[in-house]
Amino acid sequence: MTLARDLARLVARTAVQDIPPVAIERAQMVLASTLASAAAGAEIESARIITSLAQEAGGTPEASVWFHSGPRLPVASAARANAVMSDAAASDDSDLRNIAHIGTIVTAVSLAAAERTGASYQDLLSAMVLGFEVAGRIGERITPGFSDRGFHGCVITIFGGAAAAGRLLGLTESQLAQAIAIAATSIGGLYAAANTSVAREYHAGQSALLSVNAALAAGHGFEVDEAILETGRGFFETFGGTDLDRLTTGLGSEWDIVTDMAIKLAPGAHPYHASAEAAIHAANEAGCGPDEIQGITVAARQLGRSLVYHPTDLVGMAHSLPYFVAAGVVDRDFSWVHASPEKIADPAIGRLQDRISMDPLAEHHTRVARWCGGMVSITTATGKTFTCTVEAPRGSGPRGIEWADVDAKFRALAPARLSRERIERCLDLVHNSGRVGMVPELIKQLTE
Repeated sequence: MTLARDLARLVARTAVQDIPPVAIERAQMVLASTLASAAAGAEIESARIITSLAQEAGGTPEASVWFHSGPRLPVASAARANAVMSDAAASDDSDLRNIAHIGTIVTAVSLAAAERTGASYQDLLSAMVLGFEVAGRIGERITPGFSDRGFHGCVITIFGGAAAAGRLLGLTESQLAQAIAIAATSIGGLYAAANTSVAREYHAGQSALLSVNAALAAGHGFEVDEAILETGRGFFETFGGTDLDRLTTGLGSEWDIVTDMAIKLAPGAHPYHASAEAAIHAANEAGCGPDEIQGITVAARQLGRSLVYHPTDLVGMAHSLPYFVAAGVVDRDFSWVHASPEKIADPAIGRLQDRISMDPLAEHHTRVARWCGGMVSITTATGKTFTCTVEAPRGSGPRGIEWADVDAKFRALAPARLSRERIERCLDLVHNSGRVGMVPELIKQLTE
């Protein structure tokens, strides 16, 4: 048996009723979150370019591009365009272990594949859960090795798309193993490029596109080395895989979408959300204005391992720990408005960033390392220090996820592309997992 076959067995043999309701509910939440992020990202230039290219190429009408009324496109092309939209807004979910945006890929791919095949809403949600499981387990085994080698999280997310697409396309267990193996040799993506440019969302599009292509090829009989995950110079060896015997531990009895997934309730990189929250609490306790602060020290997971000061655009803001912390202190809040050009350029937030530094022992603070937590210490001009620690961001598995937060996110971001009436209709559809005909009705609300 190969590792790809072990994972394929889970995808092929797990019935909808075998998946616990909480995992199905988390898939519903990811669906709503991804659509909200895509609405916010639809008019960003990178998303418009990829959508335009897909529409120009055309092809067999199988799946829809969200928030566009044009002709349907081949399933892989539609999935790519939709994934780019979601990732472009820097507001999609994360797997907290590796900060890979698995939900964007499994949602874009699954909704496109379900539209092509006529799958039910329950089938769509179960494919999302299983795709997240495959990607999350593979990702856990190469974290932090893959990023230490300079690769981006798209080398993880592709497995979620391949598994989800294979499930919805009705691939056999053997074909699913091949889809996973083909995915393993299909994608690159540089970590540095994603942190400094819109290559981030390009990676998301490639992940969606190539994962669907892997499933389609496998379904047509294309075969590669099924042992490519574990073989010498294969996937795990290349990307720094460790403890491979743990890849299948507890398979089918615990679910990554429940334990490790986090919904973004504010824009930007997930490792900094808890730090912004901790900064707000510490500032409230200090009870002083920004000009009365002598310095701020932060212990957090340092995405990219360098601090980005004074960001000037969405990409920079999304990866700027000083901006998150300064904005939290100045505004006593960190929300969707902090992705706006006006807030990014706010002089008060800018001045405070220069007084922020990293705790030199940040990597050793186990309370903040596991779940992207943050510890913020504010020292006032009078010499007093106020410290707050938040061990995991809001909207994450460790803290629980509330529908009220997910709905609020949808209502905050979706107006960029949907009327208020359609927003409420979409939320009603997403909430109702037992509704017959939900998938075509949701597509109708998103495209007409």
